[in-house]
Amino acid sequence: MPGRVLHIFNAFSPIRPWMSGLKRESIGKDAIAGFTNAAIVLPQGVAFAVIAGLPPEYGLYTAMITPVIAAIWGASMVMVSGPTTAISAVMFATLSGMAPPGTPDYVTLALTLTILVGLFQIVAGLMRLGALISFISHSVMVGFTAAAAVLIAVSQISNALGVERGGDGVIDRISHVFENTHQVSPLAAVLAIATFLSIFLISRLNRRLPAYFLALVFGSGLGWLLNASEKGIAMFSALPSVIPSFAVPDFDLDMLSTLAPGAATVAFIGLLEAISIGRAFAIRRGEKYDSNQEIVGQGLSNAVGGFVQAYAGSGSFTRSGLNAESGARTPLSAIFAAVFLLLLLLVVSPWVTYVPVPVMAGIIMYVAFKLIHVGEIRHILDNSRSDTLILVITFLTGITTHLDTAIVVGTITSLTVFLRQSSAPFVAVLAPALEKGQRSFRNVQLYDLPECPQIRVQRMEGPLFFGSVEQLEAAFEKAEERGPDQKIKVFSLKGVGKLDLAGADFLIQQIKEARQSGGDFHVVAMYPSLLRALHRMHVVEKLGKDHLHVAKGHAIQAATDQVDLDICSRCKLRVFTECANKPKPTGLSSQPELKRINLVDR
Repeated sequence: MPGRVLHIFNAFSPIRPWMSGLKRESIGKDAIAGFTNAAIVLPQGVAFAVIAGLPPEYGLYTAMITPVIAAIWGASMVMVSGPTTAISAVMFATLSGMAPPGTPDYVTLALTLTILVGLFQIVAGLMRLGALISFISHSVMVGFTAAAAVLIAVSQISNALGVERGGDGVIDRISHVFENTHQVSPLAAVLAIATFLSIFLISRLNRRLPAYFLALVFGSGLGWLLNASEKGIAMFSALPSVIPSFAVPDFDLDMLSTLAPGAATVAFIGLLEAISIGRAFAIRRGEKYDSNQEIVGQGLSNAVGGFVQAYAGSGSFTRSGLNAESGARTPLSAIFAAVFLLLLLLVVSPWVTYVPVPVMAGIIMYVAFKLIHVGEIRHILDNSRSDTLILVITFLTGITTHLDTAIVVGTITSLTVFLRQSSAPFVAVLAPALEKGQRSFRNVQLYDLPECPQIRVQRMEGPLFFGSVEQLEAAFEKAEERGPDQKIKVFSLKGVGKLDLAGADFLIQQIKEARQSGGDFHVVAMYPSLLRALHRMHVVEKLGKDHLHVAKGHAIQAATDQVDLDICSRCKLRVFTECANKPKPTGLSSQPELKRINLVDR
């Protein structure tokens, strides 16, 4: 109990380990990195808020509040948190059916959901579920983000072309645009395309340049030169305030129960993003990373953020990568970014009304374009059928139903594939061979090795649990068909780390069958946890302690002591060195002639 209390205290303590390493040099580099980040997040924050169905200022509030709290209580030295594309898209998919986007009721739902997300994440962190979160297949996130990219891009076609928004879903929205081609504004299309191309070109020119901010300035300037507002192009409204305020969302129990499933999905996606990004940068920089502390930091940022007009956020790979490339040394860089963003907003907020909606649509469509990881998708398609299945199912679910449904379906598919692979353990019949001058046991079929007509040696790798028993039974039956006279069995469990009751029952059944057929059964096991399980589940009681061995050599010696000597006297094989003192046919050497093998050839 004291250890648990200490863990909770350390998790929430505002005095973090990284603070003791602050130096004048690192603070200077963090400040430079923070300023660079502030410039890029200004247009991104607005774009992400639009994707989430919220007024633009809420994306900026999230970019100011979330990174500060996540930086202090998180675990990564360079990861920057804030609004993200995936979470924004899922929030819109979750809430758009409950209230009209952008309305006060919608904002209340979004902030309440954010607080729930934070609470779920804090509980997950205190329960140390970091390893479980990262257990989900990477293909789920690749398929999910690809689906989100398609949905986001399609949602902005109307804004990019100056067409009144309509439709719900990919097909409906595209159909709506084709049905209203008479509304298409060539000027709107020019502004959107010019902004998109400017981000692309600036990013190619220098990745450290604030491409989104410069593209926003360029697109807005082009709109001003072409008199966009006078020609009917929609413009952004003025920001009511650049400084977030404290407020408790008005909610009730019915609202909480309605929002809980969506909050759980957003919390899950946020943690997948944050842990993946944080771990990747920690490995790259040779730093330690505590995923459970990261979960607590993300949870606090959302739980607190919901009370100060910030919506759910997570780690941003783009901003984190830029932060690292800009020379950031500590989480102080994320705090600097928030401060510089506030100062920048105080200067540029009066100019927001000069930003044409098609310009922001071009920025959002570029964000969607960058979400599709073509190289990663090609890698998955070329190398793994199971991961391809997960990716395709997640993607198709996302574009045909809802994004929150896609992450659930993808996760279930991922777990199903894992269980299926776990339930198909590797089981092989072994025989001795000569490898580098020493005896080693290898796969009989793979190396075409001779077997003893009386003893069968098998090895299993993988968990011996309820999901693998059926596959094991099939493997034993197949081996029985190949060698029906092999009455004495040696079963090596050196590759088994877990045993449950179903697995124990399987072993007991095999022991009974072997002895009822006039043979015997030996088990090889060495891991202490497995040995304890064998005793606890009464396998050793049925097997006999003298039939439980820590090495195959001991088991083979015991098995050869039980063979039928009459069969040995007629056998022309000497498979085991333990057969040297057995009766043999006239003229046969007592020593086995082991087949020489070379693993490199295999």
